[in-house]
Amino acid sequence: MTQYAIYFHQQWVGDHPAEWFRSRVEPSTAVVRDMEAAGVLVFAGGLEEDLADAFSADATSGTLSITDGPYTETVEQLGGITIIDVPDLETAKMWAGRVAEGCGWPQEVRVIR
Repeated sequence: MTQYAIYFHQQWVGDHPAEWFRSRVEPSTAVVRDMEAAGVLVFAGGLEEDLADAFSADATSGTLSITDGPYTETVEQLGGITIIDVPDLETAKMWAGRVAEGCGWPQEVRVIR
């Protein structure tokens, strides 16, 4: 079995009215329930959008530094992540497609090594 990260950047979500977002709750949670039932779900969750609640830890200088805010100024921020454990790439693609359909925005997939 191989673990895959299925994730999206917040900017990929797009601007939609509140009703559209409410319409995505059931289809996206249904995919998570299906992953649980299939025994492939390791973790799924969205990230807090307010970067004021983020903090960074950096020890590259040899001294640990904890600072408020994201580590770097960037245009894109991770919006959510799902970790699955599946037997092959085709199965990972299938689940990534289901997540993309359920959420209503693109997903990127990478192997976890």
